[in-house]
This record gives sequence, structure tokens and C-alpha cells, in this order.
Amino acid sequence: MAEFDDDDLRAELADFAPAPKAGGRSAREERIIAGFEDIMRFVDEKGRLPRHGEGNDIFERLYAVRLDRLRAQADCREVLKPLDRDNLLGEEGDIPLPDDDINAEELRAQLADGSLDGDISSLKHVRPMEERRAAEEIAHREKCPDFESFKPLFLKVQSELESGERQTRPFELKAEIRPGAWFIVGGLKAYVAEMGETTITPQGRTDARLRVIFDNGTQSSMLLRSLQRALNADQAGRRILDPAPGPLFADTVVPSDQASGMVYVLRSKSDHPVVAANRELVHKIGVTDTPIKQRVAGARLQPTFLMADVEIIATYELFNLNRMKLEGLIHRVFETARLEIQIMDRFGRPVVPREWFLVPLHVIDEVVGKIRDGTITDFAYDARQAQLVRLSNKPVAKER
Repeated sequence: MAEFDDDDLRAELADFAPAPKAGGRSAREERIIAGFEDIMRFVDEKGRLPRHGEGNDIFERLYAVRLDRLRAQADCREVLKPLDRDNLLGEEGDIPLPDDDINAEELRAQLADGSLDGDISSLKHVRPMEERRAAEEIAHREKCPDFESFKPLFLKVQSELESGERQTRPFELKAEIRPGAWFIVGGLKAYVAEMGETTITPQGRTDARLRVIFDNGTQSSMLLRSLQRALNADQAGRRILDPAPGPLFADTVVPSDQASGMVYVLRSKSDHPVVAANRELVHKIGVTDTPIKQRVAGARLQPTFLMADVEIIATYELFNLNRMKLEGLIHRVFETARLEIQIMDRFGRPVVPREWFLVPLHVIDEVVGKIRDGTITDFAYDARQAQLVRLSNKPVAKER
């Protein structure tokens, strides 16, 4: 296990203590940005937020503590908002502000190998208000008058969990709350049966009224943010994943379809020699559920965008699919064309972005089309020919 001396730990926490804002970019703001970039790299590599818990790597646990404190402080949020491409900070007020700073000795004691009574999500100086609020949110329930119509759904989900057809994972993002989604909160399975119109709170936050059905025959007309807080506060709170998805795209969009994001293709304006020499071929391909302009805001400050502004070349809207699986599929198709390039971040540290590929735009269009019609498994990308080729052991598909 890596050792942290007092100065390291003190500096780690001091960065997130409130401080007067100075003109220009202060040294403290530079450290906050550097710390947030560490968290973004972790999310890029792992595909999830850092988690508390003594079973996790000490660096992941430090990132989790750091993210909690960044979320809780308005001045940190203001500095980081232009860089927060994946909405890692959430909405202001989602995480309560700690009563006071945790000193280095206390954090060291909680991080020491084998000395934890629980995990660092239960730091003794953090208010338990979040847990109390979450318990109140899910406690305000009433009898569900039409529970018999939902009961078969609960039985089916339970059967799918027992068979392994469905899995669970920790709740992470507000976007996971949608009609038809399943969760475990407060020890109960919860089904989001309905979602009303999206509203804007006086604080400028988005929210919506939900109808949530619980497996004990009760229901709650709770706000989306209330369910989000309850899941964030419940250490045993989980999202119940959908079964293996069917086709990634439907031929037509029907009213019941849920928009789940888009594939985007970007072209870099970097003056890096490799990029400049192949500008028409170098593309970043990703999937996002945030507005694309928000996704690329501050690109010139982010290594994942090659520390340069970008041009939006193409977008493809998605419905009813798993974004991470889709992105993984596209990246696997173009694996042989992945751009191997090292970029120095704002602090002179080397970073190797993983979402850039040397591939013509028309081939990206072709791949999306074959994902849409379900034939992508019959093809592979040949980087030497710069085109898709049919796999020799795959028969020619019949005309649809």
C-alpha cells in the first residue's frame, strides 16, 4: 500500500477548503483543477465514478473523498464547471457540506491498512443529514391501489436476478433514473412507473415528479431528485440493470422510446504534427448523454481532447440502449486504427487519450449503419485498406 505523509494528506484536503477568490487563476485553483483531472482520468479508465469502501484501492478512495468535497463547495464547482464534461459534479446541493475540514491525522487513521471500522464514506465529521433525508424520502409512501398489475413485473425481475439474467450495480448518475428503471433502495425493490414533465427549480436545477412502485405494495409520488438523494445516501442502494439489450437502434422512433444519448464524431484543431498531417482522418468517437456542446466545452484544457479545440463532424441520436456497451463496440471495431499519441496535460504530465482513431468519416457512417441493421458482427475494419471487410467465416446476409 502506498504511504502518504502528513504534508501530502494535509495538502490533499487543504485544496478543497473555502478560500478567498483571487484575481486570475490562483495556485489553489490550479491544484483543484489538477485534482479533478485525476478523477476524470479515473472515470475514463474505469467507466465509473470512484467509490468509497475499504475493499477499494486507496487512490480510488481518495478520489471519492475528493469528489465529495468538490461537489459540496460552490467555489470549487465554479472553477470546474467548464471542465466537467460528464457532469461528475452533479447538481449543486446534491451532497451536503461537511461540518469542517478533516485534518490529516484523522484521514490517515481512517485510511490506515486494517484500521477502518467501516469505510471512508462514514467519516465522523460528515453530517448524517443525507442519510436522514434519504430515509424520510422513501418513508413517505402510500398503498398502491393497482399493485396487482405491477406484481408480475416484480416477480419477473426477481426471477431474472436469481437466474443472473439481470445484474445490479451501485447507483452513479441521475440519468439512470427514467421510466421503466429498477432500483434497490431502503431494502426494497423500486420501479419507476411514470415520470412527469421536466421542471426547473427556483435554483435552476432540473427535476421531475415520479411515480415509484415498491415491492411491498406501496407507492410514492416523489421527485426525481428525492430518489437520487435516497440512492446516493443508501450504501446498499443499487441499480438493477436491464437484461441484455436487443438491437442497438430501432428502425423507427416511437413515443415510448427513451432518448439515451448520441454517438459523436469530433475532429481536432490541434497543431500536433501527427494530427495536422492526418486531420481529415483523425477522429474522436464517443457516446454521451449530455448536450454535445456541453461535452466539448473547455476542450483545449482537457487531454482527452488533445488539449485543443474540436469541430463537431457528426452525431447519431440513440434510443433504448446501453451507452457504455455501444461505445465499447464501436471502439473494438476500430481497435486496429486507434491513434497512439501522447499529449502533455496542463501540468506537463503525459496522457495517452484512448478515443481517437485514424479512420475516414464515411467508414464511421457505415459502421453506425451496420450497428443499426444488426450486421456489424459480420464485418471487421481493415486499417490497411481503410474499409470494412466481411469476415471470411460469415455467410452473406439475406436482403432485408
